[in-house]
Amino acid sequence: MSTPAPTSSTTPAEKTASKPAREKALPQNTPVVIDTRINAFYYGSFRALRDVNLPIRERQITAFIGPSGCGKSTTLRCYNRLNEVGTPTKVDGQILLQGRNIYDANVDLVKLRRHVGMVFQQPNPFHMSIFDNIAFGLNLNNIVGDRKQIVEEALRGAALWDEVKDKLHQPGTSLSGGQQQRLCIARAIALKPQVLLMDEPCSALDPIATLKVEDLMHELKKQFTIVIVTHNMSQAGRVSDYTAFFYVEMVSGGRTGYLVEFGETREILHNPKNELTQNYLQGKFG
Repeated sequence: MSTPAPTSSTTPAEKTASKPAREKALPQNTPVVIDTRINAFYYGSFRALRDVNLPIRERQITAFIGPSGCGKSTTLRCYNRLNEVGTPTKVDGQILLQGRNIYDANVDLVKLRRHVGMVFQQPNPFHMSIFDNIAFGLNLNNIVGDRKQIVEEALRGAALWDEVKDKLHQPGTSLSGGQQQRLCIARAIALKPQVLLMDEPCSALDPIATLKVEDLMHELKKQFTIVIVTHNMSQAGRVSDYTAFFYVEMVSGGRTGYLVEFGETREILHNPKNELTQNYLQGKFG
């Protein structure tokens, strides 16, 4: 039985999204950095995803929204193949990074993850100094250059330099939660990735720290292409240019996530075309 169509033309997201940010017209013909063509994605024999086809555009922020278990994070982790760590997986389809399928057999995963960086839900600084946290990836990838200069540039890029410049040799774990997350962002951008993945980067932060990270995203997209998973529709409205709404269907042995609707954020949040998207934005399920 179909769900009744919503009677109100105003969604909660319309009330809370930052309208000035959404009113700015997006650049036309922005190049596609990642072309997502997932017919199905499996953990072992279980199909976790189906029918996810969407472009990730250069120097834009794309948000993945939807209820828990709908495949947002699974899709995100497909972009740097982190789903494969410790788990047998299979992909039916392709993910093209600058035109090359990252699931080709000869893809170097270390190089892939250098070009597609990751920031996780919980800040995860290494148990080493602030300086060494940033330098770790540089050493691992044999990147040449002045370590002090690169570390400073990364910390400045993460809006953290002024707060830590006099204590670079203190443990990264000594920082506040919000500072730790920006340290992790600095660690990622020090490698100059093409794409920065952010899996609910503000869910463990207080409102003030969240605002700092959101402001930082707007600065970072001048240099990097960003994909963010968020459960916060207001956050999607504040930071993203494009939004993908995922939903989930119950199948034998579990649930399969799939893409319902994708488009410019102002259209998805203010004028969704799919009834499922409308109902989700109105809080009829979550």
